[in-house]
Amino acid sequence: MSDLYIAAGGGGDPVGTLIAARTLTAGLADTADPDGPAGPADPPLIATYAWERPEVDPTSRPLGERDFDGLLREGDGSGRRGFASFTPATRARRPAGSSMPGLARDLPARLLLLDPARGLPCLSRQIESMAEAAGSLRIRIVDIGGDILTHGDEPGLCSPFGDALTLAACHLTGIPTTVHVAGPGLDGEIGERPLLERLAASRPLVPDRDAAAAADRALAWHPSEASALWAAAIHGARSAVRTVNDVIHLTDVSPGLYPLPLREAIGHNPVARALVDEHPATLDAAAGISHRLTGIPGLESERTRTHRQDPPAGGITFLDREEAMKTLREAAHGADHVTLRYAARTLGLAWTDIPALRTVLTTHTPLLRLAPPPAGSSTRPAKAQASARGHAT
Repeated sequence: MSDLYIAAGGGGDPVGTLIAARTLTAGLADTADPDGPAGPADPPLIATYAWERPEVDPTSRPLGERDFDGLLREGDGSGRRGFASFTPATRARRPAGSSMPGLARDLPARLLLLDPARGLPCLSRQIESMAEAAGSLRIRIVDIGGDILTHGDEPGLCSPFGDALTLAACHLTGIPTTVHVAGPGLDGEIGERPLLERLAASRPLVPDRDAAAAADRALAWHPSEASALWAAAIHGARSAVRTVNDVIHLTDVSPGLYPLPLREAIGHNPVARALVDEHPATLDAAAGISHRLTGIPGLESERTRTHRQDPPAGGITFLDREEAMKTLREAAHGADHVTLRYAARTLGLAWTDIPALRTVLTTHTPLLRLAPPPAGSSTRPAKAQASARGHAT
């Protein structure tokens, strides 16, 4: 028996959700959630959309079962009540792309596919089936950054639809559900201060470094920014970080994992409330509700504002470390760290070059530090550094 975890927005959220699951199953005493999760013996079950950044998947919609080969069919086997999970051998059908098979390989978790193609009621039945198959008594939604608590009018809001769809689908299951916000503000969509006001009644857990280190293998290559920022904050980073779309400040608040009841999260989110009220039968209808309330097309690819440079002559093999660091320092405009996604984009590289880029830049941490750390300091323990070195290939 295990709780069912749901990575609210897809993309890199399963990485942060793994850290959250490790934290919640550790049985820490200082938690505001009185319904403690099941024991940590088995890898957690993490359900996620296959909804990626545009450089990973050029399509504009969440991928469904019909977009993959090699999914494992689970549940009762019927199209109405069963569900699918990823394996390392799963492959997206061209022209689609997906990082989920790699995450199935490198995250110590079972990854289940949330397929919203047939609308909200069907998505809710999928989640029910997943919970039943796992014997789950509780669903735990994990959102990295906190845009799941959107009021729909924040100036930095980019992608409210997926999170709202998750909230509404879990509400329709009737299964007790807790929402966990990890790293308030780290997705760059809602600021830390307004999120803390919305989380004022929540007492956060703070993951330990072992929980964050459980995601090292995935963070060695995945272009996630919010999950990488959260892991870096847990490891002790406190600084300005240049991401693809913004500068994010890691603070003493950043490592926190904040629980709140599902009803409170829906109370903040007007799109989720409308989805619950209107029960849209198709994905397009659900996306239309989100567009109507926020002005943001629900199925539009992420807006990216960072200019991509020309690739280095001869490819990454001929990339000079000192020249690369100089370019990144100039582009970062004073930030102490950059994400590896930002570094790759700025240097004209693809996200698939991130492992090689780490080698060239001799970094094994979730973020790239642009200046050497103060003498005698470290943002990561030796154990975690050794783990990252072993996985960054």
